[in-house]
Amino acid sequence: MTARPKAGVRAARAAQTRARMLAAARELFTDRGYTATTMQAIAERAGVAVQTLYFTFETKRAILKELLDVEVAGDTAPVATLDRPWVAQALAAPPAEMLRRLAQATAEIHARVAPVLEVVRSAAATDPEIAELWQTNITQRHTVLAVFTRELAAKGGLRADLDARRAADIALAVLAPETYHLLTRERGWTREAWMDWAAGVLTDTLLQRMA
Repeated sequence: MTARPKAGVRAARAAQTRARMLAAARELFTDRGYTATTMQAIAERAGVAVQTLYFTFETKRAILKELLDVEVAGDTAPVATLDRPWVAQALAAPPAEMLRRLAQATAEIHARVAPVLEVVRSAAATDPEIAELWQTNITQRHTVLAVFTRELAAKGGLRADLDARRAADIALAVLAPETYHLLTRERGWTREAWMDWAAGVLTDTLLQRMA
């Protein structure tokens, strides 16, 4: 009867330690870059033995991948983006509102993940494994956006001269983390200003004009 509480305490402590290691990695990756950050430095910042870090993640790439997944989701729940409640709610909305909700959700995600994605993008230039991670992220983002553009087409909201795939390509460019980083970090836009801009561009570019 006493084994379950003890097991629960151990699991909670392990989760806290894992979160602390991810937080330390995030700080170091964004401050120093991926290449310059060592496993030893992450362990020291997290206050754990480097053996514990290796036992938990095995490689630095695995840390970056999990960190990216957690930052995109906003939590550690094993729920894919397309299974998140906000996606169903957005897809159920009329075309213009659907795009506004997509821009809003993307702004919220980018606010968390853009610095980490910038680490991935920069490291991809010299590290083939990170380049693969970057390409996977692009593919995943396009997959999500294609669901939205197919729904736009199904509702009769998509421009007649666009197919769903081309529309997803356009949305991928407009909602790119590089654009978010440029306008919010380099040009000083607020998250809300970026969201309004992105929603406006998507609406003007993708939606069928009313006669």
